[in-house]
Amino acid sequence: MTTTSLTRATAPGTPSRGRRSRRDWRGWAFVAPFMVVFAAMIIAPVVYAIYLSLFRQQLIGGNAFVGLGNYVAVFQDEKFWASLGRVALFLVVQVPIMLVLSLVAALALDSARLHGAGFFRIALFLPYAVPGVVAALIWGFIYGDQFGLTASINQLLGTGLAPLSGQWVLASIGNIVTWEFMGYNMLIFYAALRVIPTELYEAAEIDGAGAFRTVFSIKLPAIRGALVIATIFSIIGSFQLFNEPNLLKQLAPNAISSYFTPNMYAYNLSFAGQQFNYAATVAIVMGVLTAVIAYVVQLRGTRKEAR
Repeated sequence: MTTTSLTRATAPGTPSRGRRSRRDWRGWAFVAPFMVVFAAMIIAPVVYAIYLSLFRQQLIGGNAFVGLGNYVAVFQDEKFWASLGRVALFLVVQVPIMLVLSLVAALALDSARLHGAGFFRIALFLPYAVPGVVAALIWGFIYGDQFGLTASINQLLGTGLAPLSGQWVLASIGNIVTWEFMGYNMLIFYAALRVIPTELYEAAEIDGAGAFRTVFSIKLPAIRGALVIATIFSIIGSFQLFNEPNLLKQLAPNAISSYFTPNMYAYNLSFAGQQFNYAATVAIVMGVLTAVIAYVVQLRGTRKEAR
């Protein structure tokens, strides 16, 4: 018996190279619809935005190629730096508060000591189901010092509360975002807590570990990956802040400017100022900055998890 016939005898179901190659192409055929949509909806707009950022509309000469001139202008733009500093402050203050509240809520639901845990789980997650525009309108009615709840409190108590004034508007927006996304992050943490092996809890109980010891020694290390994911999502959401300030701007035009956040700045540059090239540059810079910060957070979280 030859080697070829022996191979065929020992492996009767082995496909030939031609058949294996055809199966590979079939796999690409299944992926092709997604790749087409991804290229058309993600890659093409990004490439076009980069292309726009390399040109500048001039009064004389029309659309002229300026290379990295728009990027140099962005880094010298005081309005851009003011908007970036504002969302950076928002991120540093609001994100930790929201994540801590979400974590406490998830731990309380997972402790099995909270009566009506199912009700509280749904109640905390329900604000996330409210569209962002509707949430901003609801809270705008609550914050309005000429009408709504705040105005009623001011009339009743004779106070001068103004949540949408210049010194409080960022905190008011942070409260809205926390109300919207606390339940979403809570659900991420709660789902991670539910898959922790029960053997770890049994071992901790045998060792005499209390509730706080169990939380800090078992639960928090076990959900480190979920904490990293929630942090990355929150960072991206902070840099994308747009709906809430853009809708509240009608109620507080003196406190919320057209460049309150980088996204608002790019939006107004494009649709109000017709500066499409410069708006594309701001968007590209913010996209790169967000990606870098998210990658650094993910890298640090992965390293700590590996340890």
